[in-house]
Amino acid sequence: MEKIKEIYIKYKEIINYLIVGGLTTVISLIVFYISIFTFLDAENGFQVQIANTLKWIAGVTFAYFTNRKFVFESKETNKLKEATKFVGSRLTTWALSAILMFVFVTLLHGSAEIMVLVTQVIEIVANYVLSKLFVFKKK
Repeated sequence: MEKIKEIYIKYKEIINYLIVGGLTTVISLIVFYISIFTFLDAENGFQVQIANTLKWIAGVTFAYFTNRKFVFESKETNKLKEATKFVGSRLTTWALSAILMFVFVTLLHGSAEIMVLVTQVIEIVANYVLSKLFVFKKK
C-alpha cells in the first residue's frame, strides 16, 4: 500500500488528469451519443458537427472546474483570465476535433460513433499539454 501511495504522490498530476479526463470523456460522449441517437442525425455531416459542439461545451465546462481544483490545484485569483485561457486552449482542440470529424466522417464516410472515440483520445493528450504549458502553469 505504501508503494502505491509513493507512485500516486510522484505522478499525482498525471493520475488526477487521467481520472478527470476520463470523467470528462464520459460526460462528453454521453452528450454526443444522446444528441445523435435522439434529436440529431449521425448521417448528416452538419448535425454531427452540432453534436460534436454540444459534446465540447459540456466537456469544457466540467473540465475547467475539475482541472482547476483536482489536477493543477490552481491558486490563480484572476479566474476570468484563467478560464478565458482554458476555453481558448480548448477551442483549439475543438477545431482539431471538428476538422478530423469532417475529414473522417463527412469526406471519407467513416462511422461518427467510432471516429468520436479516436478524436477524443487526440483531444485528451492535446488538452493536457495546453493546460500544463499555457493555462495552469506554475509561476
